[in-house]
Amino acid sequence: MSRPAPLPDDLLVNAADEVAIRQDLVLVALGKRPADLLLRVGRLLDVHTRTWLEDQEIAIRGRRIAWTGPAGSFPGTALRWEERSTLSAVPGFGEVHKHVESSHLTPEYEAALVLPRGNTWTCEASHEFSNVDGAHNLEFWLTARRHGSPMKIFPLPGSAVPPTAYEWGGGYYGYEEQVDFLERSLMVAGLDEVMDWPAVWNPDNPSHKRLWGMIQATFEKRGVVEGHGAGLRDLPSINAFAAAGLASDHEGWTAQEVWDKLRHGIFIEIRPHSMPEIIAGLVERGLSDWSQVAFATDDRSASDTLRLGATDHNVRLAIQSGLSPEIAIQCVTLNPARHMRLTPWVGSLAPGRFADIVLLDDVETISIREVWADGQPVSKGREYCGPLPCIEWPDWASRTINIKRRIEPKDFAIRAEPGRRTMQAALLRPFHWHDDFITMELPVENGEVQRDPARNVTKFAIVDRFSGEGKISRMFWLGCGPKTPDTAVGCTVAHDKHNLWIVGSSDEAMAMVANRVAEIGGGWVLVSGGKVLAEVRYEIGGLMTRRPAVELDAEMQHLYEQAAGIEWLYEPTFSPRWYPGFPERLQFATLTCAPWRWVLVAPCEAAPQGFVNVATGQTHPVVW
Repeated sequence: MSRPAPLPDDLLVNAADEVAIRQDLVLVALGKRPADLLLRVGRLLDVHTRTWLEDQEIAIRGRRIAWTGPAGSFPGTALRWEERSTLSAVPGFGEVHKHVESSHLTPEYEAALVLPRGNTWTCEASHEFSNVDGAHNLEFWLTARRHGSPMKIFPLPGSAVPPTAYEWGGGYYGYEEQVDFLERSLMVAGLDEVMDWPAVWNPDNPSHKRLWGMIQATFEKRGVVEGHGAGLRDLPSINAFAAAGLASDHEGWTAQEVWDKLRHGIFIEIRPHSMPEIIAGLVERGLSDWSQVAFATDDRSASDTLRLGATDHNVRLAIQSGLSPEIAIQCVTLNPARHMRLTPWVGSLAPGRFADIVLLDDVETISIREVWADGQPVSKGREYCGPLPCIEWPDWASRTINIKRRIEPKDFAIRAEPGRRTMQAALLRPFHWHDDFITMELPVENGEVQRDPARNVTKFAIVDRFSGEGKISRMFWLGCGPKTPDTAVGCTVAHDKHNLWIVGSSDEAMAMVANRVAEIGGGWVLVSGGKVLAEVRYEIGGLMTRRPAVELDAEMQHLYEQAAGIEWLYEPTFSPRWYPGFPERLQFATLTCAPWRWVLVAPCEAAPQGFVNVATGQTHPVVW
């Protein structure tokens, strides 16, 4: 494989620069060189010992901490002083597992959103942009930082590129690509969540060699192999998961599952939706050492972050669920930094680390007065006041919808056999984790198999956005999408391959969605009655927008308002994760990792109609 051109030297790109920084910090700590700033705080949380230290000073040199200790004891001089003697200082919060793409903001605007909420560093689980443009993935995540953003993003290249052997386009990662990532920057922390469990354990799976090549490369370079243990709850599977070297799991749903995984050496990353039950269960079981636990946001939109918060929301929820503030803060600072082997740089208020400081006026409620990053204040209250670089993203980031033809209504037709009045159809529904697909007899009109809204049957399609050909797979789905006639909605956020999915009550409306999405460069489009009712632009990667969070949220709220006038299909009994109304969760219903079986993917050689069991490789016609 040809090696890409070297990245420009910058923060943590090479060890020689890091050595020079630390040689300077040594002399500042000894008082032989002046600090740039001496910051005095009312108290400081030492997360290593989980103790509060009263009346402390932090000596800052450049972007780093050079010294900490009691006020008045610093042996050197400082160019300036700041006093925050009424506030409590804790380390900048870190995300152990997060998809920045799910905020739908580019990294510089993500930073402006989450820094005032305490989040100063993130381990980016990058199989979203990786699947759109794998070749430029590392460059994408380091660009904002190079342009002056104070947010630290530690990328983990996606193991799911492609997610399964039955998906293609946008990128391909194996052994050589992972070695290259880990050699190019010290900021690459390891390997993103290994999700394709059947490919891990089964040597006959077509992705087995590729996945183990990435795991091998990560071991060789001393990185961390992140796991994804969805549905793995029996002891043989848990043991096998740990034996594979998959170091973590963020897919725990119950206290018993998490307890069993902790007992087998797996680092646990608790997500908010299951946090209250899990924390209560671990406390009940007598867990006293929480060092193997962190909190993971995973996916959270900008709209939800504006409403709930960022990492600060996770900490507050943990405290409300029964943890002390000190343990909860450890779970978003030291614990994730240790797990990701990033403690030389983040995770504590200690020498050598970045001067990322969250200043609280109330610890119990995690009330944030100020946030500092890189030794400078970047927020006051919820207002961001740090640098916001203006980045002109190149074509490889801004022109990722490669559909070089006009999509027509006939592209969504499902042809019947000649002379048939009905056909048997294979159906799926969102989050269908069963071994078998659903079957139903559907009517035929004008030689085409028809939807049946009376039985909650609609049409769902995947449009390939990588080849230029606009290849389309289509089938019938149950209990999702619009019931209102001549209506469709689609989006280029389609985990994890991120082709364009469309669901609609007419082929004409589906074609209109496809063409408008291509025109705006990605995002959401809702059409009804031959008109575009609402759209949300994700012009970067088809996943994100280069705009402030409040602007994106305004577009999303307009989409929701327009969607409220549409009648949506709904199956009330099949899944607690589904609900009436606008089917936003369809962007996750295209997942192909375990525990999914039958899925719809873009047409490929192994599955020409796109309908495939990703656990076995079996295919089946969508009608017969």
